Amino acid sequence: MSEPGTDPDCFHCGQPVPPGASYRVEILGERQDMCCAGCQAVAQAIVDNGLDDFYRHRTAPAPQARELVPEALKRLDLYDSPAIQEGFVGSDEAAHKTASLILEGITCAACVWLNERHVRALPGVVDFQVNYSTHRARVVWDDSRLQLSDILKAIASIGYVAHPFDPGRQEALQKKERSAALRRLAVAGLGAMQVMMLAVAMYAGDYSGMDDQLRSFMRWVSLLLTVPVVFYSAQSFFVSAWRDLRRLQFSMDVPVSLAIGGAFSASVWHTLQGQGEVYYDSVCMFTFFLLASRFLEQGARHKAGQAAEALVKLLPAVATRIVDGRHQEVAVAELAPGDDVMVRPGDTVPADGTVRVGESSVDESLLTGESLPRPKAPGDPVTGGSVNVESPLVFRVEKVGEDTLVSGIVRLLDRAQTEKPRLAQLADRVAGWFVFALLVVAGGVAGWWMMTDPSRAFTITLSVLVVTCPCALSLATPTAITAATGTLTRLGLLTTRGHALETLAQATTVLFDKTGTLTRGELRLARAIPLGAVDMARAKALAAGLELGSEHPVAKVLLAASDVPLPLDNLRSRPGRGMAGELDGTTYRIGAPEYAAAIYGGVVPPSPVEPGTQVLLSSTEGPLAWFILEDSPRDDAADAVALLKAQGLKVAICSGDAERPVAAVAAAVGIDSWQSAMQPADKLEYVHRLQSAGEVVVMVGDGVNDAPVLAGAQVSVAMGSGAQLAHASADMVMLSERLAILAQGFEGARRTRSIIRQNLAWAVLYNAAAVPLAAAGLVAPWMAALGMSASSLVVVFNALRLRQLGTAGPAR
Repeated sequence: MSEPGTDPDCFHCGQPVPPGASYRVEILGERQDMCCAGCQAVAQAIVDNGLDDFYRHRTAPAPQARELVPEALKRLDLYDSPAIQEGFVGSDEAAHKTASLILEGITCAACVWLNERHVRALPGVVDFQVNYSTHRARVVWDDSRLQLSDILKAIASIGYVAHPFDPGRQEALQKKERSAALRRLAVAGLGAMQVMMLAVAMYAGDYSGMDDQLRSFMRWVSLLLTVPVVFYSAQSFFVSAWRDLRRLQFSMDVPVSLAIGGAFSASVWHTLQGQGEVYYDSVCMFTFFLLASRFLEQGARHKAGQAAEALVKLLPAVATRIVDGRHQEVAVAELAPGDDVMVRPGDTVPADGTVRVGESSVDESLLTGESLPRPKAPGDPVTGGSVNVESPLVFRVEKVGEDTLVSGIVRLLDRAQTEKPRLAQLADRVAGWFVFALLVVAGGVAGWWMMTDPSRAFTITLSVLVVTCPCALSLATPTAITAATGTLTRLGLLTTRGHALETLAQATTVLFDKTGTLTRGELRLARAIPLGAVDMARAKALAAGLELGSEHPVAKVLLAASDVPLPLDNLRSRPGRGMAGELDGTTYRIGAPEYAAAIYGGVVPPSPVEPGTQVLLSSTEGPLAWFILEDSPRDDAADAVALLKAQGLKVAICSGDAERPVAAVAAAVGIDSWQSAMQPADKLEYVHRLQSAGEVVVMVGDGVNDAPVLAGAQVSVAMGSGAQLAHASADMVMLSERLAILAQGFEGARRTRSIIRQNLAWAVLYNAAAVPLAAAGLVAPWMAALGMSASSLVVVFNALRLRQLGTAGPAR
């Protein structure tokens, strides 16, 4: 440690810090001084790789920085250990290794593009894809040519941090990122409010007169208020801009940083000189607007990333394995193919396999969307993540880990999200050329004025940079989307992804899942048909009496159908088939037609033509009644479909249910095109076929089985009552149960597209008019700042018109 009053020593190597040097790294919660950029880089690498304890336990500083570099980076070599890789590294069909990583430092689509291009260029890397929504990366590499640590080091060399995926660490990182963003936004907002009050007073003083000492005092106060905004809130812009420039990339943060830094520097100089214009208000407001838009995007991304991991939680943590007749509680990760596992009623099946002992019903609604539990008997398959409903089952494990259906859905979800159109990346790359053009123009203007009138060169160049700063371009889309999404949320349609409204306006086809989307997702008794031996009231009473001992969903419907259930004796359950009981010496059965018919000879009576679940009541003397159970369409489903068709959209059903109920619902709501008995992969393939034909697809669903297809569609909408994972995969969530809100969503999307086009047109026209005037020296910096602010206000106020979505007519 250095003595008070002396120059500090480098925290890393112990050498004196040169006067005026400003190299700092946050270590163990404190900002520490470094003597040079080399020590700063090494110290930052140590911190980024979680090796802070090095500084806590070292006995002396390193004599030279280079001596510590190998030790810090060698820690990454631990990830090459086969023992450590067992937890997160797998293999593909070509025997290449695969791993899921978390990337820290991703701020925009350009970061994704940079990382993918850089890592794919490494010899031995087969593929590298980054999911911008979750910041998860999937890397495939040839272990004979490249080690995982080499990939991690390559990522670190361009300023990012990568480590194996860990849900707990990811959640902690997201909380830290959100907390830091909120603090920066709060500081910028407070500073902007205070500085703007002083700016209004100084602007008024230009016209009504103001004492020079009072004006100087207000400038100094504005300077003090702007310092934390520039050096704390806007720090992320400067860091990102410097990182991009080192890689010869030109993101939107480059002119943003130049404008903020240039305007602030000029303002400080003019404050010290006591004359000239200051731009503290523009610096603070510009920083606040940009941080606000990025904070909203970050919140949506974090929510999507956290919920997307919910699929893994479908599987329990422990399972009951049977070994030599003894039951052992073991971690699910310890199960292997060939193990026998006991699943009690109410427990979740821990892996995929085949039933060996027992009969029961299994609820697979979270995986298949089916409204009824499915009967399971010896020889039938069971799926990990489904729930045993009635009786104990013993099944033999066949697939575990990455081979299970749940893991397959996870892979489909990740792949579908990765294959989303990268409109944001394309926009950022285009913006890079736009930014480069702006910088060239500003440089050309500076050079010309340096030769013509050097005294005016800085002021005019600053004017060009400020007046052409893409503030209006940056705000054109997010302000419109924010206004529209706020209004739609109030109406009952929550937008969770920024691109949803823009793409929704281009949609041509709407696909609906059936169960829980077009229908209520609740069984009801549609019809009871006595077959002659008993009347309807007695048939219902017998059915209710038989179901008194069952918790099956069908039992709840039949119990509700009779006010006075008949008390039967010796009630018996045949899991997955039905119930049996005795009354006055006669045996009765209710359940699956074949099961009920077996009691009197096995001849099933002609089944009703009505669609739905068919339940037969019988006795030893013959069949007594049919019960038809249906999941009825929502009340406004037909009206919603008609409204969507009136807007020129194609409407279809894409369901995992059987053909008859799907066809019935389609006819009831007015849909001509439908698909039935589809697995998650089938749905995703169907969407891809439509997209290949040029269709822009909107998918509306509610189940976990809908997650991959929701992610694969250009726009996805989840029902608010649906599974959390459906919300995670969806771009929009219906908070209201009214399907008609979809029609309002399409109207809002089209109006939003119109507003965005107007905002962009205004931004382009403004820059086209302002740049020549500023370059000619006809626009003073204060006028440029006012023009930039005015252009932003025009964009914001135009976007606020979208708050009237619920009252205006359809947009063209």
